Amino acid sequence: MEDYIVEMRHITKRFPGIVANDDVTIQVKRGEVYALLGENGAGKSTLMSMLFGMYEPDIGEIYIQGEKVKFRSSNDATAHNIGMVHQHFKLVDNYTVAENIVLGVEPMKKLFGVLPCVDIKTANREIAELSKKFGLEVNPTDKIEDIPVSVRQRVEILKMLYRKAEILIFDEPTAVLTPQEIEFLLKIIDELRKGGKTIILITHKIEEIKKIADRCAILYRGKLVNVLDVKSTSSQDMANMMVGRQVDFNPAKKPADYRGTVLEVKNLTVRNANKFDVVKDVSFQIRAGEVFAIAGVSGNGQVEVADAIAGLTKAHSGSITLGGKDITALSIRQRTEAGISYIPEDRQGVGVFLDFNLGDNLALRKYYKAPFSKNGILQFNEFEKNANELIDRYDIRCGQGRKTSLRSMSGGNQQKAIIAREIEEHAKLIIFVQPTRGLDIGAIENIHRQILEERDKGTAILLISLELDEIMELADTIGVIYNGQLLKIADASTLTSHDVGKYMMGVKEA
Repeated sequence: MEDYIVEMRHITKRFPGIVANDDVTIQVKRGEVYALLGENGAGKSTLMSMLFGMYEPDIGEIYIQGEKVKFRSSNDATAHNIGMVHQHFKLVDNYTVAENIVLGVEPMKKLFGVLPCVDIKTANREIAELSKKFGLEVNPTDKIEDIPVSVRQRVEILKMLYRKAEILIFDEPTAVLTPQEIEFLLKIIDELRKGGKTIILITHKIEEIKKIADRCAILYRGKLVNVLDVKSTSSQDMANMMVGRQVDFNPAKKPADYRGTVLEVKNLTVRNANKFDVVKDVSFQIRAGEVFAIAGVSGNGQVEVADAIAGLTKAHSGSITLGGKDITALSIRQRTEAGISYIPEDRQGVGVFLDFNLGDNLALRKYYKAPFSKNGILQFNEFEKNANELIDRYDIRCGQGRKTSLRSMSGGNQQKAIIAREIEEHAKLIIFVQPTRGLDIGAIENIHRQILEERDKGTAILLISLELDEIMELADTIGVIYNGQLLKIADASTLTSHDVGKYMMGVKEA
């Protein structure tokens, strides 16, 4: 018999209006990297949430090291040496790194030999030692609110290791990381495996699975499709099984049909809260029927460019013209009504209201206009009609239709909702910032197709992405940003990935 450290047998879990897991059985070997691959909303996170004690299965059994267990909370899972890094981190922002890691299992001492209190010096020392041992170096005294996303993820991993976890679950661990940070994380996972840990990796990124995983279970709409040996299975076969159809990795792109200038940005400078210039004298134009992409390493000012055009950030100097009209001083609503649609990088913080239902979120751009509002009274039958049309047209997976809470939906389906809402405005300019971050290959293929369809209709597209392959695939014109400056603007057909990569690192033309 195989040495299975985890067995989940015939697991079924239902939520209102949806079967999240339907008779799923997985068996994980000790010391392997076992990947769960599937579309957004396929049931991957739900399955692992049951292994971590956050849900109980309606049907089925869980075995850890051959022993049948019944987890009623994550504390039960932790007691069985299971740890989980969630897609959305569970950290207290105003606590230090060490305080977050030891929270609930704090080392204690007695003050004056009598009063029990947390021994923070010991905690800091232990965390520093633990982080060095696993190559996850952090400063134990830094506050969470002051550290970047990639370091916060290290803190989550250290939380598991501090609690002696032997089974480590990573839920979409690379969704918010840059390409360089992803490479570092994959090395960490490999080192953890070499150290004897068992890794379960929830993802929809096939290229990461090919680099790191031993076996891969594919889920499709809650059902287990297959369990595959990663090395002997092609990426194309994995993609096809994941989305239930043939996936086209290279969408057909028609020759560009440029029309008049839609957006003109002249000498734009943007300052951050510390009065530092993060965008420096940037100028460019976007024509109707053109995808203008800004490439750059994260943090070089590309998001601030988009925010300044959309009105989320104030321009310090320079001008922004849309369709011949100066919009530099206009409010966000005035800009949207002038013809801007915006798909933001931070979908949960900026793109949706998590505590509103899907129907309300889909109407956010036009709830105050007819037919959604008459004489100041909301017409909820129009909200329902609009939602039903968009759910069907954009394949938004939701258990309760328009009444589904956004908070209960997967990140990928939240993104589909934002894109549906913004595209349906039929704007002159659509700004896409990291439109496919955290999405599965089927959703990426669909969004790429929608971007090209809008471009072919004559819409001006501003695309900002950290994915160089995405930029090379979609862009007609590429601008490369470095340290807040556009170093190069050129027709995409004249640039190679290597050329763009050089400019992204700050190399200027001789």
